[in-house]
Amino acid sequence: MSDGSSHTANLRERLTTGTEDKLGRALADLLENPLVTGTIGRAFDARERAAQAQELALSALNIPTAADIERLTRRLRSVSQRLEGIEDGVHRINRALTEGSVERRLAAMEEQLKALSGKLSATSRPAAKTTPARARRADPEAKTSTAKASATKAAAAKKAAPKRAVRAKKSA
Repeated sequence: MSDGSSHTANLRERLTTGTEDKLGRALADLLENPLVTGTIGRAFDARERAAQAQELALSALNIPTAADIERLTRRLRSVSQRLEGIEDGVHRINRALTEGSVERRLAAMEEQLKALSGKLSATSRPAAKTTPARARRADPEAKTSTAKASATKAAAAKKAAPKRAVRAKKSA
């Protein structure tokens, strides 16, 4: 029996090896043949023309083609994704506006504002007791800063004066 099975395996190996080589050569010869390649090219062209004719016929009958259905499917997916985003946003807004949450947040903000205004009024009371004249006497740099400020205002007025004169001449 082993003789028979080895003989069969040998025969199968010789046939497959020789057949693969012969089949490969035959296909290469066919593809190199201009008649065969021309025929294959014409068959593909005919297939393309038939598909175009089919699309035209379907559109004339107002029946959607596979490409139309594919475009519609992509568009529907896009709209679906946008709608899911809108739904998520509505859910977030709904959670933020649940009953009482806005009132609680406003009450917390009012409390913080009261605390801040209390701190501001506490810090402004000691400063209100000293008058600006006393502050200037106490701080010699304050005198020079106010003098600088008035000099800056005077320089700005001098620069603006020619512009006013030009405007006045134009309006007259």
